[in-house]
Amino acid sequence: MPTIEAPAPTRAERTAQPAPRTDWTRAEIAELFDLPFTELVFRAAEVHRAHHAAGEVQLATLLSIKTGGCPEDCGYCSQSASAESGVKATKLMDVREVLQNAARAKDNGSQRFCMGAAWRNPKERDMPAIVEIVKGVRALGMETCMTLGMLTPSQADQLAEAGLDYYNHNIDTSPERYGEVITTRTFEDRLETIGNVRAAGINVCTGGIVGMGETREDRVGFIHALATLPQHPESVPVNALVPVKGTVLGDMLADTPLAKIDDIEFVRTVAVARITMPLSMVRLSAGRESMSEATQALCFLAGANSIFTGDKLLTAPNAGDDSDAAMFKRLGLKPLASTEPARLNRAGASICS
Repeated sequence: MPTIEAPAPTRAERTAQPAPRTDWTRAEIAELFDLPFTELVFRAAEVHRAHHAAGEVQLATLLSIKTGGCPEDCGYCSQSASAESGVKATKLMDVREVLQNAARAKDNGSQRFCMGAAWRNPKERDMPAIVEIVKGVRALGMETCMTLGMLTPSQADQLAEAGLDYYNHNIDTSPERYGEVITTRTFEDRLETIGNVRAAGINVCTGGIVGMGETREDRVGFIHALATLPQHPESVPVNALVPVKGTVLGDMLADTPLAKIDDIEFVRTVAVARITMPLSMVRLSAGRESMSEATQALCFLAGANSIFTGDKLLTAPNAGDDSDAAMFKRLGLKPLASTEPARLNRAGASICS
């Protein structure tokens, strides 16, 4: 007789479960990384199935609504004004054009629409257009996510009032390595914005990039910083660096290709993120276009349950809708059935929407 899988837990069942641990130690996380690979993936799959639908993956689209000219010096970013990547600075995209892109993404099956602006922080003059964009995308019935740089409490409140579902603000790497990747802001600056977003009642999306020449110890520190936040991020993007010529890290990896993370270590990072943050959506983000389907399948088995689809991520290439549809068919995956996010109250506790 065929095996019948138990249904995924409902949101009510998930919220009734004990709150996930936020007291992980670095030693415990290091022990997870050190497990035999198959044992680690098995444990991660068990955690995933206890909290999420095993064969469902959320589809999201990422659009650059303001490209290039960013004053930050992030070593991985082609949009930094200090990079010699050839990316030209643009103005904020017209609201109607953003909504047209969102409608196309929805028609192509995306459930979440993520928008990024290459700013250190939005100016107050930008906020009315940003608010209009959030309201417009939500009116299409899609989840909304934005990444606009650092936010003040007032700006976070404006986005919350507009109905923004998620705000992305990655911590990028471990606290110890942060200053080697970015010098124009601090790790504490990142945490401050995350705190402002949480206090405003917006779901937090924060993760980082691996394959930047870091050590496993740095990856342990990266996961530890996320898993010990007072409340876990609702969304955790795990990106593999896409080396871009003209950026500090892109040029470094061209000279030292062995610094690039291997596929097994990447899957380990996904698995440890799933185990330590069991309720979070773990996003298999940038770098998929260079991964084999087998590697991506291992990531899904290890607990990744969200991807960016489409042929571009901001300025970097992506796998594309047709390629993803073919992969889903081969792997027996399907788009996430329900995407309505839980709203948060001002204390950061989940409430019914």
